[in-house]
Amino acid sequence: VQLVESGGGLVQPGGSLRLSCAASGFTFRRYTMSWYRQAPGKERELVATITSGGGSTNYADSVKGRFTISRDNAKNTVYLQMESLKPEDTAVYSCNARGPGPEYWGQGTLVTVPE
Repeated sequence: VQLVESGGGLVQPGGSLRLSCAASGFTFRRYTMSWYRQAPGKERELVATITSGGGSTNYADSVKGRFTISRDNAKNTVYLQMESLKPEDTAVYSCNARGPGPEYWGQGTLVTVPE
């Protein structure tokens, strides 16, 4: 089983990034997928969730209207489109899979938005 995130990097305030999480080794289409983030010295925070079929999404209040979670079950990939980035969005972003089997986590990708 693997969840491999990509797309992180350094972006100026107001900029955009798209994160991807490629899944393998489990039945992706049966799993609810989420993005979490953890900033230095802070607790891990749930950012966004999308149900297995993609029909329902939820967002943390801090990112509503700026971030969009989506998935492509044919490609076993979940995305996080991030717009209007702020310094407080700086964190390691990890994807998570919850479903009929064990829970899975990716290693994370770092997003840095300088002051």
